[in-house]
Amino acid sequence: MTALTLSTSSAASLRADAVVVGVAKGPKGPVIAPGAEAVDKAFGGKLATVLETLGATGAEGEVTKLPAASGLKAPVVLAVGLGEAPAKGDGFDAEALRRAAGAAARALAGSKKGAFALPVEDAGDAAAVAEGALLGAYAYDKGNSNGNGAKSGKDSKDSKGDKDKKNNGPLAEVALLGGKPRDKAFKAAAERATALVAEVNRARDLINTPSNVLDPATFAAAAVTAAKEHGLKTEVLDEKALAKGGYGGILGVGQGSDAPPRLVRIAYTHPKAEKTLALVGKGITYDSGGISLKPAGHNETMKCDMSGAAAVFATVVAAAKLGLRVNITGWLALAENMPSGSATRPGDVLSMYSGKTVEVLNTDAEGRLVLADALTRACEEKPDAIVDVATLTGAMVLALGNRTFGIMSNDDAFRTALHEIADEAGEASWPMPLPADLRKSIESPVADLANMGERMGGGLVAGIFLKEFVEDGIAWGHLDIAGPAFNESGPFGYTPKGGTGSAVRTLVRLAERTADGDLG
Repeated sequence: MTALTLSTSSAASLRADAVVVGVAKGPKGPVIAPGAEAVDKAFGGKLATVLETLGATGAEGEVTKLPAASGLKAPVVLAVGLGEAPAKGDGFDAEALRRAAGAAARALAGSKKGAFALPVEDAGDAAAVAEGALLGAYAYDKGNSNGNGAKSGKDSKDSKGDKDKKNNGPLAEVALLGGKPRDKAFKAAAERATALVAEVNRARDLINTPSNVLDPATFAAAAVTAAKEHGLKTEVLDEKALAKGGYGGILGVGQGSDAPPRLVRIAYTHPKAEKTLALVGKGITYDSGGISLKPAGHNETMKCDMSGAAAVFATVVAAAKLGLRVNITGWLALAENMPSGSATRPGDVLSMYSGKTVEVLNTDAEGRLVLADALTRACEEKPDAIVDVATLTGAMVLALGNRTFGIMSNDDAFRTALHEIADEAGEASWPMPLPADLRKSIESPVADLANMGERMGGGLVAGIFLKEFVEDGIAWGHLDIAGPAFNESGPFGYTPKGGTGSAVRTLVRLAERTADGDLG
């Protein structure tokens, strides 16, 4: 992973491959952002004019490279757009700093060291720049498609001594100028950013791993390996244990594949914790749709259908790294949804772990089936709150687009809190309702429930189905990350193409808020 250092050096004196400065959109053209004063001085106070001549406007994500002026130790200046300049006396928004730092880090791929002279007024700004730069520096190691997430779980030194990786790999080191290495708040911000991004990248690695390499058993093994490294407890239920326990949802989805399903429990505990969170992740390592086969053009990226489980796994490890004063139990519902002679058929009825029966009207609505079993099991441990995370419905993508996830809950206050927490973390989300009138659409003449209901509002119907498996009295939240979990377009800001690690930052912030007693 890219190294992060806090530096008190001047942007003019630090040796690096490039010095990164911020530029904002002002009323009369680009404006140089705070932090770049030394660089601007080297250009005779005319850096903004030079950038405008080169076509720079300060628009968000805009990157302009130019040769450094005499007096700068770095040979290149990289100006990155921050968007609209804030009002006098106001600082830049944290997310604007994250995105700018991410865009700069991507532009410096293959470099040894980047000196980031972006606006840093306090530890919060330092955290935003550090997170953005480290997130933007991510690159999936195509030669490490082993499904174990090892590359992002530990610091990597791949950028040293290997010509190919030097040229094509991520930025090796981020030097954060304006940082205060002896200040406790700044030091804590840097340490948190490093731990958090390592786990976001763990999730990204898992999501990007091909499905023929990462199946349910391999995913479960990765969790066990990480648990041993970080002092976590794990329990893995294989197909025999699932059958003995009556996990009809997970088994029903996985029975058509030669790669049998798994349910993984991975838990972090703190001796002084007063609250317990349960996190449940959908882990369909490949989703063909089953007998209800997806049409051509809709299954090429379905290795990403385990993004929810990846997010839960990464969050539990992050909590351990950060030593959060909260207990967190992660449940990874892992299966491969394939068509075969043994696959569940439309019209079949499954007996779920809860004892309820479900008529399967569409085998491509499989995520809610594995989540239902895991939710029921998680409720047995009486956590203070449960949040499930899933690439659950295309309907949510239609509703909110590719960059925003939906939030549903059985508790309005908890739903609001999750929305606020996601915003704090820098992840776009939107609260969604669970209309009571849609419940009738999942009634079945042959079972307690059907796994499909009205097509209109399908994302809400899926949430209503899941709610049926949450015990009364337990606050529950459902994050449908179908849109932002996998980026099929070009990279932007700190977001790479492919797996994004969506929801990890929100879940970690939830854990921190819970540890601090900020949630009831």
